[in-house]
Amino acid sequence: MRYAVITRHRDEFRVRLMCRVLEVSPAGYYAARQRPSSWHALIDEVLMARVRIIHAASGETYGAPRVHQELQAEGLPASPKRVARLMREEGLVARPRKARRICTTDSDHAHPIAPNLLVRQFDVNGVAVDRVWVADITYIPTREGVLYLAIVLDLGSRRCVGWAMRDTMEVELALSALRMARDARHPAPGLIHHSDRGSQYASGAYRDELAAHGMVASMSAKGDCYDNAVAESFFSTLEFELLMQHDWHSKEEARRGIFRYIETWYNRKRRHSTLGYVSPAEYEAQLSEAA
Repeated sequence: MRYAVITRHRDEFRVRLMCRVLEVSPAGYYAARQRPSSWHALIDEVLMARVRIIHAASGETYGAPRVHQELQAEGLPASPKRVARLMREEGLVARPRKARRICTTDSDHAHPIAPNLLVRQFDVNGVAVDRVWVADITYIPTREGVLYLAIVLDLGSRRCVGWAMRDTMEVELALSALRMARDARHPAPGLIHHSDRGSQYASGAYRDELAAHGMVASMSAKGDCYDNAVAESFFSTLEFELLMQHDWHSKEEARRGIFRYIETWYNRKRRHSTLGYVSPAEYEAQLSEAA
């Protein structure tokens, strides 16, 4: 593979210099150039081309495990070790995450608090879709000001089934996301709706909406973000894969970017380790087929 490295960078550095650094002879390198490539090397070249495309399409967020799963889905022969080696030789790595705790919860209110029915039972195994939803709110920074995003996730498939964006965090923001999820999924009565203790979710209007459609409210303990870890994980992924890569000048730009991310990438293409490295849409299709 040292010869392959020299070939790949021969337009950037002198061949003799790279041969000296890599401890190979120039004569040996030029002789190898005259020989036909081995079958293994040819396969590596084909795989490397796809690896670069997959890594770039993910916004440089995919590491070797997800790239390997993508290659497997395309029917290309590659072991996890081979993919890791190719990415290492090409210098392709998943960008490091930067933790940023976003607090948008106003739990200092007089509204009733629902009991915690979920108690951190986040495993998707055995959880049917549209049986448990989790909801939360975050903010999106733009140069025009802050945009607020409310989401509803299905615990059984991690799919974002409802979302809404507004300039303020009033209850209508959360209600819009809930109504989108309800109209798209039509869940049976008894669905557990889990959220934090924010005033939007504890408000009379929101509780009335849940009750009108047979949904049962569940809320996290006060100040405990781990009780709503699935929603927190979604926002962390959103920040890592989208927000850190964009400096939006307007809220409208942010709205378009978030729409594309949720509907064309996160729900339909992004491979989730929790789901066995398939997308939420594909996971739901597998559940439907099995049923």
